[in-house]
Amino acid sequence: MSFNLLGQDSLIQMINFSTSSNLNNWQITNDGVMGGVSKSNLIINNEGHAHFSGQISLDFNGGFASFRSNNQTFNMRNFSKILIYLKGDKKNYQLRLKENNSDYFSYVSTFKSSGKWEIIELLLADFIPTYRGLKLDRANFHGNSIDQIGILIGNKKNEDFDLLIDKITFEY
Repeated sequence: MSFNLLGQDSLIQMINFSTSSNLNNWQITNDGVMGGVSKSNLIINNEGHAHFSGQISLDFNGGFASFRSNNQTFNMRNFSKILIYLKGDKKNYQLRLKENNSDYFSYVSTFKSSGKWEIIELLLADFIPTYRGLKLDRANFHGNSIDQIGILIGNKKNEDFDLLIDKITFEY
């Protein structure tokens, strides 16, 4: 999916999904990387929203599905929060950040969707460093840039999921 990124000096930077968006800068990563069989799909629906859906399976040590940005760097200097405009399915999701693509860990903040259109506000200072679901003995996110942003579902149970995202903004 493509994104519209407002100027680096503006009050807001934005990933804006629309009917003209494509999938080129995003990739799906499911538990198949470790032998699992969960499935997910990421499309732009007719209304122009990113639609992330699928089935989580715990079979074969699985249990997660995700999508993340590729080849995109976001300048986070002076930003303090991320807002996600979405409609979920009353399930828990994680917003995941990597300061550097080469980092083995991610900074994570978990949120629960309400089943209605809503704005989820996440403070950057609350993103904790994790690796394979374990909290690391490192400081929370305090970087000036993000090389990767993504969403993961992994609630330790077999379940279907369905998430619509209109946009993601980075704000002061």
